[in-house]
Amino acid sequence: MIRVTRLDDRTVVVNAELIKMLESTPDTIVTLINGDTIIVRESVDEIVGRAIEYNRQIRGFQVV
Repeated sequence: MIRVTRLDDRTVVVNAELIKMLESTPDTIVTLINGDTIIVRESVDEIVGRAIEYNRQIRGFQVV
């Protein structure tokens, strides 16, 4: 799960494994596999980084 911030400053937690697509238009739009969308303050690169870190944590990978 990763934390993101909606445009109204509310923090929500998203299951990173359910992210289908990220768009920058210039706001960042997160599209989930069920078709739901969330517009967030974080950049695409920030969300990608958080998703990668989440996957490393749950799969036990460590950066050396």
